[in-house]
Amino acid sequence: MDFDVIIVGGGHAGSEAAAAAARMGAHVALLSMDRNQIGTMSCNPAIGGLGKGHLVREVDACDGLMARAADAAAIHHRMLNKSKGAAVQGPRVQADRLRYRDAVQATLAAEPNLQIVEGMASRLIVRAGAVEGVELEDGRRLTGRAVVLATGTFLGARLHFGLDSIEGGRIEERAATAMAAQLRELDLPMARLKTGTPPRLDGRTIDWAQLERQASDEDGWTFSAMTAGRRLPQLACFITRTNTTTHDIIRDGLDRSPLFSGAIEGSGPRYCPSIEDKVLRFGDRDGHQIFLEPEGLDDHLIYPNGISTSLPLDTQRAMLRSMAGLRSVEIVRPGYAVEYDHIDPRALDPDLRLRAMGGIYCAGQLNGTTGYEEAAAQGLVAGANAAAFALGKSPVLWDRATSYIGVMIDDLTLQGVTEPYRMLTARAEYRLRLRADNSGTRLTGWALSNGLISNDRRMFHVEHEAQREALRTIWQESDMSSKDLRTAGADLKDDSGVRRSGWDWLRFPEVEPSHIATLVGNIPLVANDVIAELGQDARYAPYVERQEQELARLRADSELRLDRIMDYRSVGGLSNEMIERLNKAMPADLGRASQVRGVTPAALTAIMLHARRAA
Repeated sequence: MDFDVIIVGGGHAGSEAAAAAARMGAHVALLSMDRNQIGTMSCNPAIGGLGKGHLVREVDACDGLMARAADAAAIHHRMLNKSKGAAVQGPRVQADRLRYRDAVQATLAAEPNLQIVEGMASRLIVRAGAVEGVELEDGRRLTGRAVVLATGTFLGARLHFGLDSIEGGRIEERAATAMAAQLRELDLPMARLKTGTPPRLDGRTIDWAQLERQASDEDGWTFSAMTAGRRLPQLACFITRTNTTTHDIIRDGLDRSPLFSGAIEGSGPRYCPSIEDKVLRFGDRDGHQIFLEPEGLDDHLIYPNGISTSLPLDTQRAMLRSMAGLRSVEIVRPGYAVEYDHIDPRALDPDLRLRAMGGIYCAGQLNGTTGYEEAAAQGLVAGANAAAFALGKSPVLWDRATSYIGVMIDDLTLQGVTEPYRMLTARAEYRLRLRADNSGTRLTGWALSNGLISNDRRMFHVEHEAQREALRTIWQESDMSSKDLRTAGADLKDDSGVRRSGWDWLRFPEVEPSHIATLVGNIPLVANDVIAELGQDARYAPYVERQEQELARLRADSELRLDRIMDYRSVGGLSNEMIERLNKAMPADLGRASQVRGVTPAALTAIMLHARRAA
């Protein structure tokens, strides 16, 4: 069978890669060991979060699958950081696991350029330093100009349950051992990472009355700009906590933990550690929050978010039953750790092409990331560029100045990883303008010019931009005083009759778009999300301008001395990871600080301002 692009793996990265390549016009094969598992949420049935929600909205702006599938399955909505500015708010939904998978499969099935092939990839077909296809375990051969490897946690994978371990990429699913062996034989820069999952609980054995209830947001937001409204009933999540008894049980079981016995070689995610790591790293804490999250409308399984573990089953049961509301809880499936092969992402170009071999693109956890959202965004990039390569088009490159996707690709391909990479808003130096709510404005027109957009999305985008322009013109051409706005309900002080446009008044926190609308009249054809987005554009405008000026100075100030910084814990805004690396390197100037791995441009701005104040 001959194709333009072959996608190996049907997880979040593979699904997005297949859909993107097909939208670009390529003839695509999506190869999966089990077609019924395509789009499966293998860990937490949730989409989005801080930084991650931005990625989902950006994938959606480029006409990807994840946001629409999340909306089709969303049973709990929560906007994280809601009390803070829009730039760092993170949309997140709890999804019905089966409905999410079905939504992904239905979308892929409707794509005319895409064929799903069931089977296990055993090796790449390579000739003269370039890939020519994939050979399957049963001897079938798929040929094509480009191959996207989106193998998730399956490459050379082992599952760890206490001190017992077996081969496998997920529970009851095989590992990709032959492919892993071939990649190592090709002398590619491979290493090991690990991740984990918590036990799944029987919700019928939980005493919900003892627990704090967390209701779904009621303001009606959805993930995709194309989704008209919420479709499913909303369920609550609940919160319990570990305690000193829980921590004692965990410490007593560490001698049977693969994390501390040496059975696991790979590093785990810093920002989503196992409960064993938490107890050891934060020994002074008397408890950690555990969010009890439903797995579906018709499912009694509960996902205890925050208690990933690979401890033996008896220890897992004891620690769970030490927490409020869980005194009689039953475990349906124990937690476990997964250790797997990944490639050093510095071996990739910004289009996620493997430099050492023509036609191979890599996406997802294979590149050292963690999370569905990071995987989907990489799948979009790899799929689009594999199709561009196969069809003789120019590469499709995301820019870190205009997208979190570009930030992630830069971070991975320039800095590499020593632990699973997770997107954070702090990684983006332009985050004040890279809001989740303006992803379509930033990226859809650009994606359209690169052939990534369907006609339905194009029509939606044209209408969205027309509404934005009409409303912006009205706000900028209006003229009003503080007295006018107080009459409209704004809690403003009198400023001696100074008059400003509605656009400029929106920079004042007391002024809302509704106050401007009261004075200039409502515009019935403008959608509420357009009004909200444009209002945030006006509010952030002076800060964005100031940030860009600071970054311009930063580029000119690489020789700024850092001699007065004796401990980087004194610099505000740095992550613990950055502090640790900077304190080891103690760079002499800002230029050298920029070369310390993991130090973002946003962090360099914070260091620059601190150094200037200390001078």
